[in-house]
Amino acid sequence: MSGLFSPGWVGSAAEETTGDLALLQALLDAEAALTRAQAAVGLAPPEAAAAVTRAASDATRFDARDLALRAREGGNPVIPLVADLTASVPADAAPYVHRGATSQDILDTALMLVAARTLDPLLADLSRTERALARLASRHRDTVMPGRTLTQHAVPTTFGLKAAGWRSLVLDARDRLAGVRAALPVQLGGAAGTLAAFSAYGGGEPAVRGEKHEQGPPGELVAAFSRELALVEPLLPWHTLRTPVADLASALAFTAGALGKAAVDVATLSRTEIGELSEGSGGGSSAMPHKANPVRATLIAAAARRAPALAATLLGSLAAEDERPAGAWHAEWEPLRDLLRLAGGAARDAAELAEGLRVHPEAMREHLGLTGGLIVSERLVATLSPLLGRARAKELVGEAARRTRAEGRTLAEVIGEMLGEFLAEEPAPEGTDLSARAALAALCDPSSLSELTDPARYTGSAGTFTDRALERR
Repeated sequence: MSGLFSPGWVGSAAEETTGDLALLQALLDAEAALTRAQAAVGLAPPEAAAAVTRAASDATRFDARDLALRAREGGNPVIPLVADLTASVPADAAPYVHRGATSQDILDTALMLVAARTLDPLLADLSRTERALARLASRHRDTVMPGRTLTQHAVPTTFGLKAAGWRSLVLDARDRLAGVRAALPVQLGGAAGTLAAFSAYGGGEPAVRGEKHEQGPPGELVAAFSRELALVEPLLPWHTLRTPVADLASALAFTAGALGKAAVDVATLSRTEIGELSEGSGGGSSAMPHKANPVRATLIAAAARRAPALAATLLGSLAAEDERPAGAWHAEWEPLRDLLRLAGGAARDAAELAEGLRVHPEAMREHLGLTGGLIVSERLVATLSPLLGRARAKELVGEAARRTRAEGRTLAEVIGEMLGEFLAEEPAPEGTDLSARAALAALCDPSSLSELTDPARYTGSAGTFTDRALERR
């Protein structure tokens, strides 16, 4: 596969670890490890394990395309691969290739190997991303910008808090993926999850861990198999107990979505008419020479939109009938590989995006003034409510906002006039609190109104929240 339609993951570590050759090598690694594990517990001669390991050491010796075509006959690629691997070892080692196992043992284990080999660089890219975002959050802790809700200016916030929020999501993704990575298990159960064939080949009775049974070769085999591949020994065979795949799918989809949140923010704030952010090296256009498109953000956002549907397929495969399913297992392979690629590519792009992101505080400051001070109308209501009552304060500020927009003036100018008119009423309206009138008079001072409507003075706990977020490691 050339990746011609896959710019989001092409060239990433995930492309290499999930390619057909990598999948084939993982299948061979699983087969070789199984023979070595059997040798370790006395179920195969060491010479056979060495011969199978040598034969399985280089996937390029096998024809992946031919295996894929032959897989149609049995429904999976392990069956033809076992035949080819068996033919490639000496005659005395051939009986020990795949002995006692079922195809799903090898394919599931290989997918866990592929996942482990993909998650390791993916986690490294998430670490790069969070470090870059931490630097941005610290540097711009007090860089004030418009907060936006439902596409409109809401109240002021800081870019530091926004970057800290992105980083928090990245760390959430890291924690989920790290937990899944640490729990990736081998699969070994034999035909129907009982390990019966291993006992039969070994000439003994089934032996498992437990108070009533002695530990014997078949019971030790799963532990030896897991050690050979540096994966976890599962409590039970999980042929139709698909927790490992479901957990992996969920964590990968979450990761794509978490990175997608930052990406769509960057894309929005990079709009020509906003220009508060820009990618370090924007992409070009085939038709418009002037453009510098937010390409990294675009590719990450695309991955975030595809990932949930892929995860849904894998979660749907939890409903797997009997001891081995028809279709549910087979439905997992392609979506899982696609998810690994999407999340791996998105993590690579997110690291590049965060490390090269350009912040434009001057544009943020300019936009804070677009509404003539209306961005702090909430603060005026809160300030005037103890003096006028909440209902009257909201009514007054609401009218001031209407006049500000209609007359093209600032909120400070309009509210100052309105308060002056209110105070000029003679005599004072019955029931008016005279101390409140004095406080209102003080607010009419231009310097007081200027301070009260300054967006930089109304960021609440943004700085404190940023500091707290940056304490997380």
